[in-house]
Amino acid sequence: MSRLPPVSFEFFPPRDEEGRSKLINNVARKLGTLNPHFFSVTYGAGGSTRDGTRQTVADLKAAGFEAAPHLSMGNDEIIEVKQTLDDYAAHGINRIVALRGDQPSGMGTNPFANNAQALVELIRQHSGKQFHLEVAAYPETHPDAKSAAADLDYFKRKVDAGADSAITQYFYNVDAFENFLNRCAQANITLPIIPGVMPITNLASLVRFSDKCGADIPRWLRYVLMDLQDDEQGTIDFGVEVMTRVCEQLISLGVPGLHFYTLNRWGATTRICENLN
Repeated sequence: MSRLPPVSFEFFPPRDEEGRSKLINNVARKLGTLNPHFFSVTYGAGGSTRDGTRQTVADLKAAGFEAAPHLSMGNDEIIEVKQTLDDYAAHGINRIVALRGDQPSGMGTNPFANNAQALVELIRQHSGKQFHLEVAAYPETHPDAKSAAADLDYFKRKVDAGADSAITQYFYNVDAFENFLNRCAQANITLPIIPGVMPITNLASLVRFSDKCGADIPRWLRYVLMDLQDDEQGTIDFGVEVMTRVCEQLISLGVPGLHFYTLNRWGATTRICENLN
């Protein structure tokens, strides 16, 4: 088994101070034993978790961890985005995950009105090279894209605007990821592309997330999980086994990192990483 590449972990911001304390002192410290490259913190539709994201990032930083806030334009005014960038810079944040983000209601019919390309351009114009910019990539094609080719074109625009690296949506078909890497190479997209990893712990939640983001659950996997859906521990054990194999395949491809969507939990992610040695 090859050496485990750098890992990073994603959280969503808890709703209150008690939740943030539990996240930092329990989950983050447990995952911190795996020496993560950074923790990222999501940003709700239209900036709905703006303050929670900022505070969670600040708490992670105060606890000694590298933290990367997600940021999207949504319906924010440009001046608000710039103020947010200045605030993060003042607190020693040097990495941002720049996304189109989930669109709030009232944004109109154009799903790319305030897109990640525009955000990357704004950040580079305002903050220069202050931040390492991560953008999103979609090996199985973004659900709003008209075609795989159109989606790759959108991705290339973000890259050309000044992105440093990319984190993918999660997937369970490594062939889809490898094909995406090949298509990127053909399009002269050369930045590091880090696969997103979603541990499997519950079928219902996995189906809900996957339907929303367009991630494919292979038929065989869905059916085995259906057989296990009344067996919580069996589901978790099977999920750890499946994702360990997926990660082994990704490592064999020479990926520059692994980004785990933790759902603010540490157990399954830790077991997968331990299996990878």
